[in-house]
Amino acid sequence: MNVLEINDLCKSYDGFMLDHLNLVLPQGCIMGLIGENGAGKSTTIKLILDMIHKDSGTIRIFGKNNTDNLKLLKEDIGVVMDEVGLPECLTARQVGNVMKHTFRNWDDAEYLRLLKKLSLPDNKPFKDFSRGMKMKLGIAIAMSHGSKLLLLDEATSGLDPVIRDEVIEMFNDFTRDETHSILISSHIVSDLEKLCDYVAFIHKGKLLLCDEKDKLLAQYGILHCASEQLKSLPPQAVRYKKENPYGTEALVLRDSIPAGMDISPVSIEELFVFMVKEAG
Repeated sequence: MNVLEINDLCKSYDGFMLDHLNLVLPQGCIMGLIGENGAGKSTTIKLILDMIHKDSGTIRIFGKNNTDNLKLLKEDIGVVMDEVGLPECLTARQVGNVMKHTFRNWDDAEYLRLLKKLSLPDNKPFKDFSRGMKMKLGIAIAMSHGSKLLLLDEATSGLDPVIRDEVIEMFNDFTRDETHSILISSHIVSDLEKLCDYVAFIHKGKLLLCDEKDKLLAQYGILHCASEQLKSLPPQAVRYKKENPYGTEALVLRDSIPAGMDISPVSIEELFVFMVKEAG
């Protein structure tokens, strides 16, 4: 079963267009949405939540159109946007009391456990929280009402490396339940590489690539060689090349490279950078 299906999704603004986006998130999986600032990541998440209206295309969540009874759908969706919006006068404990009357399946014990795990004070007003503390509070809320799908927009932004690692482990624990899934955007690609089963690259509103992370890492590699040696390779084998006085670095398809050539592994971040340069 697919928990999220996006087909031919389009949205135009002045100077920007999300152009026929197609994504499928299988149940029980984590997909990372990777793109530079302004690529369309936040727009995609807002469209899924019907916070902004699409120009065309379809979005289905748990097999249902995202605009049909979205209030009920949102019971099963935990959301953390890049800005966590809560009344500034409320403490974390007071926020919990509000959420208790907002979500049918609110779990106060789980919420208090997460506040403690994330080292969040329960009596400090939200206005005095740092950006990282605000993000952690948003994560605690999203994971405390029986969510089956987490939509996370830069949810690890503003967190120090130790807390980021703990939060990533929490997300991994969440999807050990095969009915749980996550769509997460981040500019910290190393986080997504550790976390995700699938990655989707968005550049200037266009989907460059979407596939299983392990499949991509096995499919692509980086070749360091002389320029003349690169010219002898099949054209379809080379996705992008970068030349300098000392030789050439190229993103290549491993299966199209002759045996014996030394191909280095590629990281998801390197793959994204090469793909963006190829797209121009």
